[in-house]
Amino acid sequence: MALLERSAWYDIARDTNWTPKYVDADELFPPDQSDPYGIPVSEWEKFDEPYKVSYREYVSVQREKDAGAYSVKAALARSSYYEDADPAYLSMLKLHYGAIALSEYAACQSDARMTRFSKAPGMRNMATFGMLDELRHGQIQLYFPHQLVSLDRQFDWAHQAHHSKNWAAIAGRHALDDVMMTRDAVTTSIMLNFAFETGLTNIQMIGLSADAANMGDYTFSNLITSIQSDEARHAQIGTPVLEIMVKNGRKAEAQQAVDIAFWRIHRIFAILTGIPMDYWIPLEKRDRSFKEYMTEFVGEQFERQLLDLGLERPWYWDIFLEDVGVHHHCQAAATWAWRNTLWWNPTGNVGPRERAWLEEKYPGWNDTFGMYWDVMIENIRAGHPEKSEAIGMPAMCNMCQIPISNKGGTVWEARAHQLEHEGRLYSFCSTVCKWIFELEPDRYKTFNTIADRMYNGEISPNTPENILQYMGAGVISQGGRDAHDLAWVKAYDEVEAPRTPIAGT
Repeated sequence: MALLERSAWYDIARDTNWTPKYVDADELFPPDQSDPYGIPVSEWEKFDEPYKVSYREYVSVQREKDAGAYSVKAALARSSYYEDADPAYLSMLKLHYGAIALSEYAACQSDARMTRFSKAPGMRNMATFGMLDELRHGQIQLYFPHQLVSLDRQFDWAHQAHHSKNWAAIAGRHALDDVMMTRDAVTTSIMLNFAFETGLTNIQMIGLSADAANMGDYTFSNLITSIQSDEARHAQIGTPVLEIMVKNGRKAEAQQAVDIAFWRIHRIFAILTGIPMDYWIPLEKRDRSFKEYMTEFVGEQFERQLLDLGLERPWYWDIFLEDVGVHHHCQAAATWAWRNTLWWNPTGNVGPRERAWLEEKYPGWNDTFGMYWDVMIENIRAGHPEKSEAIGMPAMCNMCQIPISNKGGTVWEARAHQLEHEGRLYSFCSTVCKWIFELEPDRYKTFNTIADRMYNGEISPNTPENILQYMGAGVISQGGRDAHDLAWVKAYDEVEAPRTPIAGT
C-alpha cells in the first residue's frame, strides 16, 4: 500500500464500520453518547472529511513541526529575551499558558469521545488525529513556560490554573466543560470543531502569533503557528457533521448548538485575546486591533462558512457585533481593578498615545471607558493608589461567570438580566447568557459563581484575605501589581492627555 497513491486505498482503509453480532447496535454506540438525533448509520457513512491524512503522513509532518518549534525555543533560550521583555507582554504569556495549556488536555477527552462513539468512520479517523493533536498542544504549552518559572513563579499557573478556584479559571472551565466535556459526540463536534475551532481559534492563534513576532518573541510565535496548523486540520471535522445534520432534517438542533458554543467561547476569548491585543502589547508593536481581527476572521470568514452550510447567523448577531467593541474594554477595567486576584499582572497602559489609538479604533472610547480610567489616574496622582484596587468580588454572570458589565452608545449599561427559577434568583450579563440558561436550566442551575460562594457560606468569613486564599491567588499573586508599576500614569505629567478632568476626585 505504501507504493500506491493515498487516493487509491484511503477510503477502503478507513471504512471500519461493521454489523455487530454479539451486542446490539445501541450497546456499541449508545445514543446518548453517539447520536441522540437518530440519524441512520448509512448517512454517517457518507461523512467525507475535507482533509485526508494517513498515520504515516501525520507522524512525519508532526515531527517536522515539533523540530521547528523546539529548535527555535532552544536558540532563543541562549539569549536574555524573557529577562528583558516588556512586563505587560510577559503577563499576556502567563494568561495564555494558564488558560490554554490544560484546556488542550481536556480537549483530548472530547476527541476521544468522537473516536470511540462516532458512527462515521471518517470522523473516528480524524478525531484520532485530533486527540493526538490536543495531547501535543497540552504538552508543548506546559513545557515552554516551565523554563520561565525560575524567572517568575506566576508562570507555574500554566499547571495550576485549571486546578484552582480562581474566578478567571472557573469562567474558562465553565464554558469549556459545557462545550467540550458534557455533550454527545455529534454535538461536541459541532460546538468544538466548528463553532469554537473554526469560528474563533484563528483570532487567538493568528493574532497573538503576529503580535509575538512583532515583539521579537519567535519562540511563542512559532509555537502558536505550529498549533494553529493542527487546529486548521482537525477543526474541519465539524463541517461534514453539520452537512449531515442539515441534510437529515436536524438544522434547528445544529443551529442551536452553534449559537450556544459561539457565544460562550466568544465571551472568554474576548478577554484572553482582546485585552492583550488592545492594552498590553506596546503601541508600536500592535498588528491590528481586536475588533479588526474579529471583523475579518469572524464577521466575514466565519459568517460566510455558516451561510454556505445552510445555517443562519446566530439570532444575536447584532448583539455580538456590538459586543466585539465593548466587552473586552469592560473586562480590561475589571481585571485591572481586581488584579490582586489574578495569576498575571495586568497593566492599564492607557497613556495619551494609547488612548488616542483606542479612540481611533473604537470611536467614543474616551467618553466612556476613558472616564473610568480618569478616576483611577486622579486617585493615583493624589497619592491614593489603594483606591484603584477593588475590594471583594463583583457581581458575576451565572452563565459565563464573568463580571456583569456593559456599555451602550456613550453610557454605561451594567444591568443584570435576572431570572427566578425554582426559588432562586439568577443574574446574567446579557440576554444571550439568559437565553442559554433557559434552554437547559437543569444543566446550569446548581453551579455557583465566586460571588454566590461568598454569600452562601462556602467562603466564610468572606473577607478579602479569605477570598484570595480560597481562589489560590495569594500563593503566587504579586500583590495586585500593575505590570508597568503604574508608570503609564506618569505620561500624563509629560504629555497633554486627551481627557476631561473628573470633579471631586
